[in-house]
Amino acid sequence: PTARPQAADPAPDPAPDPAADPAAAAEAAREFFDTGRYDMGSNAVAFAGSTTANGRGLLLGNPHYPWHGGRRFWQFQQTIPGELNVSGASLLGTAVVNIGFNEKVAWSHTVATGTPVNLHQLALDPADPTAYLVDGKPESMTRRTVTVPVAGGAPVTRTQWWTRYGPVVSDLGPGLPLPWTAQTAYALNDPNAVNLRGSDTALAMGRARSVAGIQDALRRTQGLPWVNTVAADSAGGTLFTQTQVLPRITDELAARCSTPLGRATYPASGLAVLDGSRGDCAIGSDPDAVQPGVFGPGKAPTLQGAPYAENSNDSAWLANADRPLTGYERIWGSVATPRSPRTRGAVEDVSAMAARGRLTVADLQEQQFANRVPAGDLAAADAAKACAALPGGTATASDGGAVDVSAACGVLAGWDRTTDSASRGALLFDRFWRRLTASTPAKDLWLVPFSAADPVRTPRTLNQAAPGVGRALADAVAELRAAGIALDAPLGEHQFVVRGGRRLPVGGGTEALGVWNKIEAPWNGAAGGYPEVTHGSSHIQAVGWDGGRCPVARTLLTYSQSSNPLSPYYADQTRMYSEERWVTARFCERDILTSPKLKVVLARERR
Repeated sequence: PTARPQAADPAPDPAPDPAADPAAAAEAAREFFDTGRYDMGSNAVAFAGSTTANGRGLLLGNPHYPWHGGRRFWQFQQTIPGELNVSGASLLGTAVVNIGFNEKVAWSHTVATGTPVNLHQLALDPADPTAYLVDGKPESMTRRTVTVPVAGGAPVTRTQWWTRYGPVVSDLGPGLPLPWTAQTAYALNDPNAVNLRGSDTALAMGRARSVAGIQDALRRTQGLPWVNTVAADSAGGTLFTQTQVLPRITDELAARCSTPLGRATYPASGLAVLDGSRGDCAIGSDPDAVQPGVFGPGKAPTLQGAPYAENSNDSAWLANADRPLTGYERIWGSVATPRSPRTRGAVEDVSAMAARGRLTVADLQEQQFANRVPAGDLAAADAAKACAALPGGTATASDGGAVDVSAACGVLAGWDRTTDSASRGALLFDRFWRRLTASTPAKDLWLVPFSAADPVRTPRTLNQAAPGVGRALADAVAELRAAGIALDAPLGEHQFVVRGGRRLPVGGGTEALGVWNKIEAPWNGAAGGYPEVTHGSSHIQAVGWDGGRCPVARTLLTYSQSSNPLSPYYADQTRMYSEERWVTARFCERDILTSPKLKVVLARERR
């Protein structure tokens, strides 16, 4: 999500003052930043040599990204003899490996909880709404006219107004309007607007030889705007770090300089709204920062050498549940707050793997496609009991109608708690759970509330008496019957993609279910359920080392390399993903040269 620059000259603005309802503004800000974090989320885990079969590190990266459009990954290897040899994937349009591995170290990224912008609330000059006061003295805004050419149409011209803090903006999404009135306007500070160092960071990481080298690359270049980094190396080292470019908003500065709106939004989301009329509220700099006004890497939440380091888009707090990270400023993320079902399930899984030990790349592959549903483990048995307790086996749907749900009770009770393609009951629970969690606050959903002392196991125990349980069950049953779908239909018959006229079943599940192998698809009952994936698991890599020069790597690009339906690489890896098969990576030259599909193209400069 992005803020919109003010697109017109100042005029009376009928939008409501966000400070008039601080609680609503705080919730809108939290939702604004959470949308990007979960819609474009990821999982990654690094295991230390103490947990593996051969004493070397392991890395499983599972970024969740769009399956269509310009934000797809593409796979490649870059080799400059004696300088660079790195394999992995990049977002379309970038020329460096974003997520990948070399002969010594592997890394992945997850969308972080750091809030990469802040606002400055301006007190306007009563005589001129395009001037604002700083320590009682007026400063004029700068008017900038921007013209954008439009293919097949007339150019579009917009006016922007700039301040010492950044451009005047009109909102942060529809839930948080920022009206420009005769008294007040809001300016956006976005330090990443001038951050062009991302390629430097990726290139430096590709040349690293250890997790220490990864950390040094991040420290020197400071080019990541919005992601964490998780890494493992051949010596058995692990790293989690949230080294990202954030405005230098300390808790002390926020406490001293927040406006009433900021006092609501900063604790809830990390969005600081500072008093732009005070010179002593200027953002400072850290001595190790390469850019003014941002935190230096020394302030980033970082975990080194832990048996495992994991992130699933919650804050750094539980990168390792046995070694919680604390003490960082709120703008980096929260501490001692409820974790998402995906984080809770991931921590349960990877901590159990680390405790079991003797891990190999095969264990990473198994974790990727385990398709365990943490929400199902928490609630399916209780939902089945609540179903069986309904008088006459009927429940009242949202439209007021009575629905016979008796057949659903046994389906929920017998479900295997996975979202494998063959799983029966997964689709029913999915439709039920989405409705229940969307309509019922967490405080009413669980009998055991969240406890910061037990954050992975709480909240728990479904409140079977919550009124939303029966209603969500009735709605889900009615919905599936209206679509002609059996309550115990295998998931893969109704969660699929079509490639070359062939249905390919897809396992995995939505964010609310907490499945590691995240898949998001819009519901279309008329088309059979979930007939197309929009985003989710994308470029997956499971990487280890066996003591030789060549890393042991298995990869998968879920939506395949090409988006051209005529290409032989349009659906090949999608079929593999459907069948839970992997590509054996050919990293070393001898492996590349022995590939039966090798094709060599020599490029020469024409003189």
